[in-house]
Order: sequence, then structure tokens, then C-alpha cells
Amino acid sequence: MTLEYRTLRGAEVEEALDALADLRITVFRDWPYLYDGDHAYERRYMQTYRDSPGAVLVGAFDGDRLVGAATGTPMEDHAEEFAGAFTGEELPELGEVFYCAESVLLPEYRGQGAGHAFFDMREAHARELGRGHVAFCAVMRPDDHPDRPPEARSLEPFWRGRGYRPLPEVVAEFSWKDLGDAEETRKPLQFWMKTL
Repeated sequence: MTLEYRTLRGAEVEEALDALADLRITVFRDWPYLYDGDHAYERRYMQTYRDSPGAVLVGAFDGDRLVGAATGTPMEDHAEEFAGAFTGEELPELGEVFYCAESVLLPEYRGQGAGHAFFDMREAHARELGRGHVAFCAVMRPDDHPDRPPEARSLEPFWRGRGYRPLPEVVAEFSWKDLGDAEETRKPLQFWMKTL
């Protein structure tokens, strides 16, 4: 299966939002997010990618079917919970940072280099915007979490190989409902950053 990567902006993003919502709901149900999502929430959450002039959606397509996607926005345009955590004397100004949000890919398409393509294209977009830093965050789950699958592996070696480093003091909190839970709970998300 050969994947084709396309950078979507503006109206193209609007056309892809339902497919992106489906991808997010499907992929984030798995470890470590365990996300019990719904389309109404997804549409509200993803409006930033449509409305921010600096946002980008990198789509991975199998023919006309969106099978993977990676998104990003200028940090100041993203959720307050994320941008608010990214403040401190040792950190760059928000206006210098591009935020890489989700990367989602259906399992049957993994192992073909999509992760690198997603980062390459978002980093190139960040450079076009004049951003000197790229950051993302990842949910922090305890090693003894009861829903952690035995075959779970960390993506940290991949992120470090791309030049990203964790920012130990920069942790955001975001709420969502885990599978099997009745209510949303707040989750810590660790920030990682790379200087371009």
C-alpha cells in the first residue's frame, strides 16, 4: 500500500474534518489515550485547524481515502490548556513555537514511514511561518496502568531520533472521557520540543 501525502489548508481542511474525526476517534481509542470520543466534540475541537491561518493538516491518503493525518497550529492559536502550560523564563515566546498536535494513522498503514513524513511536513510548514521551535505533547500514563497492553512500546526513541527533547517542567492538563468511564478526567501531557 503506497501512501500519498498532501498538505491541506483552509477549505481543504473543512472537507477533511469528518474523515479526520473518524480517524481520531478510531486511533485514540487505543493505548495510551483510551479516548471515548464523539463526532460533535471532534468537530468543535478541530475548528482551530480550519480557522487558524497558520494551521496545517497533513493527510496520508490511500487513493482518495484519508487513512492518516497530522495537524499543527501556531502555539498561540491552540487550546488554552496547552498554550498556558508553555510559559516560563527558560522557554521561547509562544509566537516562536509551532505546535504539532495529533498524528493518527490506521494500524494497517503503519511501518511505511508516515511518522517521519508527518513531522517533516509540519516542520517545513513551521519554517515557512518563521517559527524557530516545534513542540508537541504526549499523554503521561503510569507504567502500572491496568489498561496498558503487554506489547505497548514507547515512542520516545522515535521522538528523540527526530531531535525532540522532553521539557520536564512543562506539563499541560486536558480532559477527556476514558473508555468505560462515566465522566471526563484530567490527564497530564508532557511537552517535547525541538529547535529548528
